[in-house]
Amino acid sequence: MNVYRESDAGYAAALAAMNRRAIPGEEVRQAVADIISEVHHRGDAALCDYAARFDKVQLEPAMLRVTEAELLAAQEAVPQDVKDAIAASLANIEYFSHQSMRSDWKGMNAQGCEVGERFVPYDRVGIYVPGGKAPLVSTALMTGGFAKAVGVPEIVAMTPCGPDGKVNPAVLVALQAAGATEIYRIGGAQGIAALALGTESIAPVQKIFGPGNRFVVEAKRQLVGAVAIDLLPGPSEVMVLADETANPAFVAADLLAQAEHGGDSAIAFVTTSEELLQAVEQEIARQAAELSRAEYLQQVLQENTTCILVSELAAGADIVNAYAPEHLVLVVAPELEEAMLDRIRTAGAIYAGTYSTVACGDFLAGPSHTLPTGGSGKSFSGIRADQFQRRTSIVRMTREAAQKSLPHVQVFARVEGLDAHGRSLELRTL
Repeated sequence: MNVYRESDAGYAAALAAMNRRAIPGEEVRQAVADIISEVHHRGDAALCDYAARFDKVQLEPAMLRVTEAELLAAQEAVPQDVKDAIAASLANIEYFSHQSMRSDWKGMNAQGCEVGERFVPYDRVGIYVPGGKAPLVSTALMTGGFAKAVGVPEIVAMTPCGPDGKVNPAVLVALQAAGATEIYRIGGAQGIAALALGTESIAPVQKIFGPGNRFVVEAKRQLVGAVAIDLLPGPSEVMVLADETANPAFVAADLLAQAEHGGDSAIAFVTTSEELLQAVEQEIARQAAELSRAEYLQQVLQENTTCILVSELAAGADIVNAYAPEHLVLVVAPELEEAMLDRIRTAGAIYAGTYSTVACGDFLAGPSHTLPTGGSGKSFSGIRADQFQRRTSIVRMTREAAQKSLPHVQVFARVEGLDAHGRSLELRTL
């Protein structure tokens, strides 16, 4: 782990590095642009070629979509306790979604115009479920589950398969439970391009949701306009902000839980307590030795873990806002918690208090674990139900409302040199 104290020569540079912006490298931009172009021009053939290149699997266009027989086989293969956990998570997602959905409304403005908004589900959305090092069953729920709760009629899932051409059965069961109407065994930037642009086998969607690696995130960024996107959720990350009241074993466990994602995962620990920092280092060493994903843990701990000792919690909150973590675990004295929450502006999700864990948020609590990463939390929020709704404004006017509105409209029309605009309302008042 990289540890920085105020007395260290590299402290200022470490703080500066914590102020992140989600800007992709040129190599990633170009690679993704090439993939998008290939999918646009070659469709299914490009998807099959990329499956062979990246996933080491030989596919034909007719094999891209997961079959009903495979879905039935997955239902038979997955144990009941897994299905029960999926159902429990979906119940909480549905509850949370219904609290945060937007509702139609209407009212009357000062000139007597009836104004309002309507919110309807998108007709067809895409959800991306990464593959890679672990079967992300929960991601199927934390994307598709929100679409289902809102009432989206067509939910198209993209997820990579293994070299045998199969998708993890638990992921398939979760996707079915989350309302997926089509499932395709394609991953990466090419899967995002297929969702956005369509191919011979896959009709395009209106909006794409879900996390992925840097290539997936960049594909979503480049395809905005052809399709809407939720946010920019890349490799997973956590920051813990704690004072001397925190339990070092709990803090270490939270950091290790995120580190086991491996790869480009990022870990940060900010504290006001030297004693806690040392105790957490000891706990990480002790707990890591007992965990199964030692290779991934050590890589992230050595390369992507930063610990910073600050003199006061206010400075820690400033670091949080500069870093914009995907997950923030906040463990401070209870009487300070609300004040600290008021200071924090950019975290994707906050887990406040000793017993609040990212793991519960990832799997069960109800809010989506698909959150902004890489500093993009300064501009984006995590997935929520109203992102699956299309908004339309409504204006309804009587003749009297038109007459009251006319003087102001005529002024705007004159200032902007758009006399036809003014005339269109004036005619209705004659």
